[in-house]
Order: sequence, then structure tokens, then C-alpha cells
Amino acid sequence: MFESDVQDIPQHALTGELPAEPRVTALLNQAHARWAEVTAGEVADYIPALAEADPALFGLSLTEVDGTVHRVGDTAAAFTIQSISKAFVLALVCEAIGHEEVHRIVGVNNTGLPFNSVIALELNDGSPMNPMVNAGAIATTALMPGTSAQEKWWTLHEGLSRFAGRSLELDERVLRSESASNHRNQGIADLLTSYDRLYADPAEMVDVYTRQCSLLVTADDLATMGATLADGGINPVTGERVVTPEVCRDTLSVLAACGMYELSGEWLFEIGLPAKSGVSGGIVAIAPGKGALGAFSPPLDRAGNSVRGQRACAALSRALGLNLFASRPHPAQEADSDA
Repeated sequence: MFESDVQDIPQHALTGELPAEPRVTALLNQAHARWAEVTAGEVADYIPALAEADPALFGLSLTEVDGTVHRVGDTAAAFTIQSISKAFVLALVCEAIGHEEVHRIVGVNNTGLPFNSVIALELNDGSPMNPMVNAGAIATTALMPGTSAQEKWWTLHEGLSRFAGRSLELDERVLRSESASNHRNQGIADLLTSYDRLYADPAEMVDVYTRQCSLLVTADDLATMGATLADGGINPVTGERVVTPEVCRDTLSVLAACGMYELSGEWLFEIGLPAKSGVSGGIVAIAPGKGALGAFSPPLDRAGNSVRGQRACAALSRALGLNLFASRPHPAQEADSDA
């Protein structure tokens, strides 16, 4: 899916540090210029407010773990975070209740089915399977600290804002639009309740989940949020610790396996980074110890992932040496083999 687009991109060193700052900026500009004119994909239209997005918008942002930010294009354009919120709510819940409880209650395995599948729940005895599909995300949101839906929302909002390094605003118009058309999520929440997998009122948890998806972010925000996970839980822009290194590890492992839905295996094979997408056109891709890419472009593929964003992430993963699975021989062994 991606290899034909990036195979001619020069590959940087496979391990170690990012290239020097001018080189990173040049590669970001190159990726943006190369795919800005791509017209493939369709803007999400099943949520009426999202159907009005400008398909020409395209921004790429990269935040390094030392706080250096590189950006090109529409990186200040605001859009709703949508499913990308799932990754950071998972981190907040892991921080609050621990690794074992999240594994037991929600699960960490890919369903192999679409993000809003009801069949996946029925086939797995009501288990949400993982926090990146809607069933798992609603169950995860219900585990946020707080004795009421309002308290859970306040805690969640404050936590996501700490990841971004600023107070995130709610898009009331998108919230109303999604609330009027989220019947499937309401059904999923009721089904979770019937299996005793949702530890709060289903209607209230769907409302909180819809609110978290309706928070406004930019490509710059996504890069900062992802870089916080790349930097062991410390926001590299504000210097504030948001979560522990252990929580970052757990969150990134789930993203690697499930973050790109039923195409997660293909994404990992070609790009090799934990990542999460949203149907408003955002993608965050994270290179532990190095930084994170935030991409925004509304046209989506059949799985709900940004077309331009995927291609740019693929090229930059290769050019910047971000792929987690890439390695090179030890110098001594390489010399021996060349002798």
C-alpha cells in the first residue's frame, strides 16, 4: 500500500538520533510538497459536520523529545481529535488503574474488524478486545476516575489538555452533530452493559466519549501529544510529567497492534511505528525516544485513515530512520562480512 510511494526515498541511519534540524525540516517540506496535490480519498460524511471539511488542507508537524518543533503546511488548522483521543485516554486510564486492570477489563488484541463492529463484541463474549475500537474506547472512558459522568469528563479533559500542553476547546457544533448520529455507539454501550463490561451508565458514557472525540486539536498538538509518549510521559514542550514511562510503553504497544484498525498489520509492516488515526483526517505516529509526527488531511481511505497523512508518514519514517524494526549490523560484523 505504501512501498511503491516511498521506495525511492533515501533512507537515513536505521538507529540512533534524528538527523540534524535542517535536514529534518527539509525532509518534512519535501514530503508535504510531494503529496499535497494527491486527490485520492473521501472526506468523512457519516458525521454531517465533518463532511464540510476542506479536502485541500494538509499539515505536517514533528516534535522532537527535546522540544524542537518542525512544521509545514496547515499545522494550525483546528479539527476534532476523534478516535486519536482513544490513545491518550488509554494512557490516562492506565495511569489511574494500572496495567493489569486495563488488560483484564478491556483487552489488547486486534479484532481484525472495523472500528465500530458489533459482531466483534458478540464473537468474543462481550469483550471489547482493545481500547482502539469504539467498544473498547467506551469501556475505557468509563474507567476514568470520577464518581459521576461530569467528573470523568473533567478529569479526561484536563488530562488530554496536559498531553497537548494547552487547554483544548470543545467543538460544540461537532458534538451536536455526532450526538444526533451516534446510534451505533449507543447500541454498543448497551451491549457492553448486557455483558457486564461497562462500569457506568451507558448513555452517559457515550456522551463523555462523544465529547472527548469533539475536542479541537491541530497537527502541532498531535505531534506534542505523541512526543509526550515518545519521551517517557514528559511533555517536551511544557516539561510537565503527564504519565509514567511504563504507561507510555503499554500505550505504544497497543497502538502498534491496533491503532490503525484492520490495517494495523499492513501499517506496521510498511511504516513500523505505533500510530493512531481519526476520521477528521488526523494521524499521530510515534517514534519512542525520538519524537512524533502529527499529520492532518481530511480525505480518508476505506478504513478511515488519512490518505496524504499515511503517505507522508511512510516517507518520513523511512527518510528519518524512525521504523522500530529497522536495524543495521554491528560495525565490526559489517566489516567482517565485507572482507
